[in-house]
Amino acid sequence: MSTKILPESDIRPDLSHGDGDHERFAHYVEKDKIMESAFTGTPVRALCGKVWVPNRDPQKFPVCPECKEIYEGLPKGEDNDGNQ
Repeated sequence: MSTKILPESDIRPDLSHGDGDHERFAHYVEKDKIMESAFTGTPVRALCGKVWVPNRDPQKFPVCPECKEIYEGLPKGEDNDGNQ
């Protein structure tokens, strides 16, 4: 893994693993993991496997079809708080 120096206007680390398609979607992540990330800045892992530090409003993006398919296949009755 190499280290990148980003311009001052964009100081977010690039933690995406995979192609750029993941950047176009809102992803399902455990609610407690999103809260933890907001406080600590640690990356989260979506149901589809995308790893990143959330920093955008998920309401502005369509739901990741892979996350949605996985979420809908989870057993019902459990605490499936699939949040974006």
